[in-house]
Amino acid sequence: MRKNDRIRLQHMLDAAREAVSFVRGKKREDLDRDRLLVFGLVKALEILGDAAYRLSEETRAELPTIPWEDVIGMRHRLVHAYFDINLDILWRTVQNNLPPGLPWTPL
Repeated sequence: MRKNDRIRLQHMLDAAREAVSFVRGKKREDLDRDRLLVFGLVKALEILGDAAYRLSEETRAELPTIPWEDVIGMRHRLVHAYFDINLDILWRTVQNNLPPGLPWTPL
């Protein structure tokens, strides 16, 4: 695996862990009241998706259980349609798709 890809996988892992930590002890309704929480989650998922986008095809192929198109597509949606973010989808993504035991190990 390329060194840059290892670094990007670490960035993905760090961003995922941050997002999970942001929602710890929170409820879905907190997103409606806490714009800082929304912005934090959006930024973490943008970082995660951008790092995924920049990975080599070889590295993505080594990790076939990760839905790369979905991860990258989420990033594009958050960046380019920032005015129309569905908070239910944002919440479900962090709650259901970023488990503590993520499906890759960067090192």
